[in-house]
Amino acid sequence: MYRNGHVGVALAVYSPVGFTLAVLSGLEPAAAGAVVVASTAMVPDVDARVPFVEHRGITHTVWFAVAVGLLFGLVGGAVGTEGGPVTTVTFAVLGFVLGAGTVVSHLLADVITPMGIRPYAPVRNDHYTLDVVRAANPIANYVLLALGVAVAGIAVLAGAVVGG
Repeated sequence: MYRNGHVGVALAVYSPVGFTLAVLSGLEPAAAGAVVVASTAMVPDVDARVPFVEHRGITHTVWFAVAVGLLFGLVGGAVGTEGGPVTTVTFAVLGFVLGAGTVVSHLLADVITPMGIRPYAPVRNDHYTLDVVRAANPIANYVLLALGVAVAGIAVLAGAVVGG
């Protein structure tokens, strides 16, 4: 998919996290989380700008999702250190979930295209595709964006209402 589709799927995947964050911490932190996932939805496509790295290669795997999750977790933990050990761990876990979840959402968006993904490469070379829509289809990309914005928006607002 293209940027709009990836952002939409990232927001949809974020929705349960956004709901929970809104219940526990309020609207602002949940909205901030949505901004993080939307702004990092294209991270796996960095492969298009790195010489000698195949597109939809290593950056489109579960291993990359774990690596990005760990990096986000380290950043989250560092941000949370001022709040004490519980806050540090909470922010680290949230960072991991946001980072890994965003990469997984990218994989989910790409698996619906004919090109598909090899999420376990290089350990296993299994190829997965649902072959539903071409990545360049502008209608599909805008529909995914609209659905993601709607689902995430409803989830975050509902969480804020439930959380009071």
